[in-house]
Amino acid sequence: MGWLFWASLSALFAGLTAILAKVGITGTDANLATAVRTTVVLAFTWLLAAITSRPGALQALTPRTWLFLILSGLATGASWLCYFRALQLGDVSQVAPIDKLSVAVAIVLAVVFLGEKPSAKEGIGAGLVILGALVLAWR
Repeated sequence: MGWLFWASLSALFAGLTAILAKVGITGTDANLATAVRTTVVLAFTWLLAAITSRPGALQALTPRTWLFLILSGLATGASWLCYFRALQLGDVSQVAPIDKLSVAVAIVLAVVFLGEKPSAKEGIGAGLVILGALVLAWR
């Protein structure tokens, strides 16, 4: 159940991120705000990696690992740029639920590209996430 603890903290911090970002982008260019946020994340994560990683871990990364981490980073950057722009244009109560459709998108992509086979319960849950996001975002 360790994953549940960390996933819950992730949800808590993601929710807090939305509120802090909405306040922080007031009167500011969304792309500049994303760059500031990304710089903070970059510094924080490198510090954390330096403290917690074993010696030589960076050199042990394979070219395949580098490729997919870089692609993941580009996807994260694109997501954040779009998220900040959406927050600038809409209310957190509308933007955050639509952003969480990433849950359903991730499940579909995992089926298509990773061959995962979600159970009926997981399929129903993904459907409810989609329905919930649409209900919350609808004005």
